[in-house]
Amino acid sequence: MAVTWNVVSLDATKTVGSLSDVVTTVHWTASDADGDHTGFSYGSVGLADADSSSFTAYKDIKETDAIAWAKAALGSDEVTNIETAIAAQITESKTPTATAGVPW
Repeated sequence: MAVTWNVVSLDATKTVGSLSDVVTTVHWTASDADGDHTGFSYGSVGLADADSSSFTAYKDIKETDAIAWAKAALGSDEVTNIETAIAAQITESKTPTATAGVPW
């Protein structure tokens, strides 16, 4: 099992100083599965101000870039917390600690 990160959407500002279409927010999902048991998380994270020396033009952004930016903005501790929570969802699905419903 390995958590898969995806980008749902990017928010961008049309002009920031001399830069155009500057990504300001990454909306992401993270998920994992073990057979029929799944775990999922969704969120968004604001990015630091654009740096013209390392700026990537909007049309040249790849999903892997945006995932790396989101993870960097979240920080390694929060990425670990998200992935741990997803693993806990899968564990709970496999071995539930609570039930709901009726006995008949």
